Amino acid sequence: MKILLLDGNSLAYRAFFALPTDMATATGQVTNSVYGFSTMLINLMKEQRPDGVAVVFDRKEKTFRHEVAPEYKAQREAQPDILYQQIDLIKELLDALGIVRLELAGYEGDDILATLVDQAVQFRNEIVVVTGDRDSYQLVQDPYVKVLYNKRGVSDYALYDEAGIRERTGVTPALYPLYAALRGDPSDNLDGVPGVGEKTAAKLINKYASLEAVFDAADEQTPKLAESLRMSRDRVMRNAQLMWLRRDVPVEVDVTNLVPRPDLVRVRTMFNELEFKTMFPRANEVFGRFALAPVDEHNETAKSSIAVSIRRFKSREEFTAFCDGLPLVSRRTVLAAWSGAEKSPDLVGLAVVEDAHNGTVAWVDVRHLRPEDLLRLAPLATHDAKALQRWSLAHTGQSFSVVFDTAIAAYLLDPQDGRREVAAVISQYGGTALMNADSTPDGQLSFSDTDNMEEGVCAEALALDVVTTHLAEALESQGATSLFNEIELPLIPVLARMEHVGIGVDRLKLEHIVDHLNGEVALLTTQLHALAGHDFNLNSPNQLRKILFEDRKLSPGKKTKTGYSTDAATLEKIRDQWPEFIGPLLRYRELEKLRSTYGVGLLEAIGPDERIHATFNQMVARTGRLSSDAPNLHNIPVRSDEGRVFREVFVPSTGCALLVADYNQIELRCIAHLANDPGLIAAFTKGEDIHTSTAARVFAVEPSSVTHQMRSQAKMVSYGLAYGMEAYGLSQRLGIAVDEASVILDSYFAAFPNVRQYMDDAVEEARKRGFTETLFGRRRPIPELNSSNFRIRQVGERQAMNAA
Repeated sequence: MKILLLDGNSLAYRAFFALPTDMATATGQVTNSVYGFSTMLINLMKEQRPDGVAVVFDRKEKTFRHEVAPEYKAQREAQPDILYQQIDLIKELLDALGIVRLELAGYEGDDILATLVDQAVQFRNEIVVVTGDRDSYQLVQDPYVKVLYNKRGVSDYALYDEAGIRERTGVTPALYPLYAALRGDPSDNLDGVPGVGEKTAAKLINKYASLEAVFDAADEQTPKLAESLRMSRDRVMRNAQLMWLRRDVPVEVDVTNLVPRPDLVRVRTMFNELEFKTMFPRANEVFGRFALAPVDEHNETAKSSIAVSIRRFKSREEFTAFCDGLPLVSRRTVLAAWSGAEKSPDLVGLAVVEDAHNGTVAWVDVRHLRPEDLLRLAPLATHDAKALQRWSLAHTGQSFSVVFDTAIAAYLLDPQDGRREVAAVISQYGGTALMNADSTPDGQLSFSDTDNMEEGVCAEALALDVVTTHLAEALESQGATSLFNEIELPLIPVLARMEHVGIGVDRLKLEHIVDHLNGEVALLTTQLHALAGHDFNLNSPNQLRKILFEDRKLSPGKKTKTGYSTDAATLEKIRDQWPEFIGPLLRYRELEKLRSTYGVGLLEAIGPDERIHATFNQMVARTGRLSSDAPNLHNIPVRSDEGRVFREVFVPSTGCALLVADYNQIELRCIAHLANDPGLIAAFTKGEDIHTSTAARVFAVEPSSVTHQMRSQAKMVSYGLAYGMEAYGLSQRLGIAVDEASVILDSYFAAFPNVRQYMDDAVEEARKRGFTETLFGRRRPIPELNSSNFRIRQVGERQAMNAA
């Protein structure tokens, strides 16, 4: 009989740090550890094919080891809450799989493992202990007990028998606790003999066979080692008591009867709730042989299934009569079908869910649809309502009531997932199998491969009706309902109207600017060709690299994968080596960017009504910030004289004026409020110039003595901190050394200590929870905070400060 014994805490821990913490359900439950553990368990069952299996866990209570050594594991940081939450889910999954799981107050999971091993060996069972804890090396016993050691991640293992342990450590499994006591165990906060590493510990234990003999023979060692042994004797002898695993834990379990008894329906339900879409078939494959009632993952109990019945209309009158007969509801699910270009699609028709319980959906062709019908069908639940709002505005000038938008709800629940199309949202948040009314009973309608577009859209509309309920529950669970209802939904018609109305442009003035830039760019091109001695493509890094570093032999800057860099920062550093060429080249780049991006780009965007109708994106930035494209109206230049002229081409309609409105130092006011910093709050309350007041505190001078440079530097620090800027970033912005920038930052935090504390707390909270959360309940997952790469963690810290 083969028995598999798993160290639950160890494997859950390895899984947690192997997978990103942005793995989460629609409700916000992080699932990376559960997913990794499930994968490990299924793979182990498939590869080892055991007859019995048990999983042991540690408990939070202190054990006898803490009584013997108060410092035992004292250095370990508390594990993140999002890991502890998942351990409970792992235990629930094991219960559903019918796997014996054991834990006992006062003992560690390793002690339970040792006890089970001793009991199982008596019956000559084959035992494989799966763990990431080296203390289990002492359990190896040929030919019965092996340790499958998890080195890292979810799939990197090493299988050790006695010879393997000897090769890995230099000692036999029976001597391993003595070896570990001498060497010490930093992971448990237990110091060994100073200067004694793995090789020396193995040499001493193999020679003397016991700790007493090692210490009694201290005088035989080098003077330095002898002194270390004499000083460490009591501590190491105490360590040994902790290293030995207990084999007498009072567990009540029959090791000859550890056969899993899975409830596969319950297992499938859990995997569905955890949104592990491919996990159940794999689990069913390995656990199905233990089940009393095997389950077909394709049968109707897998998901709730409902057939789609489509009502079609032959005339406008039929659809009008249908609308007149519809009951009043709190929301009605509709889905628009579009064709044509992505930026300017044409409406093809509308699917209207008539009776979700019976699966009845009405399809109305755009020929029979009038814009005012949307007002009659409202309040609506739909997907990406802004597009339909724009269609309504274009035809009636009116907006209709939207009470739910599945695309925006999915965005709030997982802003990192860029998939917003209908099928993706249905797949992630649905859980309903939709069948064509004419299909076979077990046939499932695919949203992508159906030959009939109308049937596909109607099926998706019905699925959206189900998804809407799931998404609403998920928003409530995540605490984002008010954010959704009070901020995001009301913004939809506002953005739709902004896009519909557009902004007026003075075409003649814009053409004049473009003509001027064309001339300037042409002159610079001629000048640069003459300096190079031949024509070349100024926009080609390869050709420019050859001219600078091969022909001219300039000292290159940083090197990229394709060769030495020719970016603006590098060119600035080497400008003095060839100023008459590099100066005009940088000027050319600046003007060419203005000419092509803003000059030609804006001209091409002007519509027949002489207005630009840009798109405003509500679901792109992870922080919730709006963005703009086609063209990007958020990024009209302002830093240079040539760039500022583009702002003059935007003109108001007749009888109107353009209003420029800006929050007064909103970022700093938010920081003052969130950090509750008395210095910042006092400056705002008194109506002082915040940057002068900040500079006075940072540089320890009277406000009247603050220079323009001091104020500028303080302003740069204040705004930079809002976006997670550190000393290096400040040094780059101010053009000073990193050490000098560090001094300024340290002075700032000394002047406003609550700001530093708030920023540190925001990062630590995000590290524990896996996400930041604003006052309005907007969450942003930041998996980078738990990366093993230091630089990636730094990026995560800046993101946390920015989003908090």
